[in-house]
Amino acid sequence: MDQQAVPQEITNLVGREVYTNAGVFLGEVEDLRLNLDSEQVTGLAMQELNRELFADEMATAQGVIVPYRWVQAVGDIVIVSDIVERIQEQAAEGEAVA
Repeated sequence: MDQQAVPQEITNLVGREVYTNAGVFLGEVEDLRLNLDSEQVTGLAMQELNRELFADEMATAQGVIVPYRWVQAVGDIVIVSDIVERIQEQAAEGEAVA
């Protein structure tokens, strides 16, 4: 992310759709996880999740938090790395997810 970008109000992220850099819809930002000591966003709490990717999580939880370090770009939508897809593929194959 561009460290010299003009700061935005974090509430601007709420309601934005989240996609992977491969174009796969993940969900919609409902809230943000913050580290108040460092005054940084540490995660995006998502709702309206992609049912195909998050079937297990939807059965046992209310949402998913994506680490903010996965965010690659923020504009009209939020783009995150495709790590989420790789995690889902590993889980489907029965491998341990680190």
